[in-house]
Amino acid sequence: MTDGLTARQTQILKLLVDEYINTAEPVGSLSLEKKNNLGVSPATIRKEMGDLTDSGFLRQPHTSAGRIPTPKAMKFYINQLMEEKQMSLVDEVKTKEEVMGAKSDFNRLMTEATKRLSQATESLAVAATDDGDVWRWGYANVFDSPEFSAEVCRDVFSMIEETKRLHELFFERLTGATPIEVLFGTDIGWPSFDPVGVVVTRFKRNDHEGAIGVVGPFRLNYSFVIPWVRQMGRFIEEAMA
Repeated sequence: MTDGLTARQTQILKLLVDEYINTAEPVGSLSLEKKNNLGVSPATIRKEMGDLTDSGFLRQPHTSAGRIPTPKAMKFYINQLMEEKQMSLVDEVKTKEEVMGAKSDFNRLMTEATKRLSQATESLAVAATDDGDVWRWGYANVFDSPEFSAEVCRDVFSMIEETKRLHELFFERLTGATPIEVLFGTDIGWPSFDPVGVVVTRFKRNDHEGAIGVVGPFRLNYSFVIPWVRQMGRFIEEAMA
């Protein structure tokens, strides 16, 4: 048992989160059984999903719909169940060359790092320093998230354009206590931010703090995004060393 869950519940939760990340759609018991050959009936899976809902790991957006993970489930998935997809050697060499090639100019360094992170993760990448400098790349990627309404897109763009709010997110809400931090919109509490997920790493620049990360949907492909964000932070620190 893990975090009060049985082995079967843990398996179902992992499969459901994986499916939700891929589809952005509520996941039903019949779909899980058909795709994964769990060896139990859809009725049994449905009961387990009901127990996971009662435990706060899943929620049902509509009466007749399947389930989607809650922030509690996503945190459990990231910390306990997820298998990180490490950056390939080709990507690592190419990215390091691009970032290190700009090390003589901090502004160009951060522009290259933000651009490369956005391109690799197909997400909106944002970097900032605690003295107010900001770099952004990949606005168009936000529109690829089906769960992002026009209102959510507007508020995400507004946040990264307002230095004060971005500073609050990167340097007040996120503590820098761990190499990688993940924050969900429900944790932030800003209007329209519930569907949002943020992955950030911090770095030092002289006497200042810096941060770089990805802003996207709650169902970000964390197994891929987290290693990229972590490695990009390391490349920036190496370039400034």
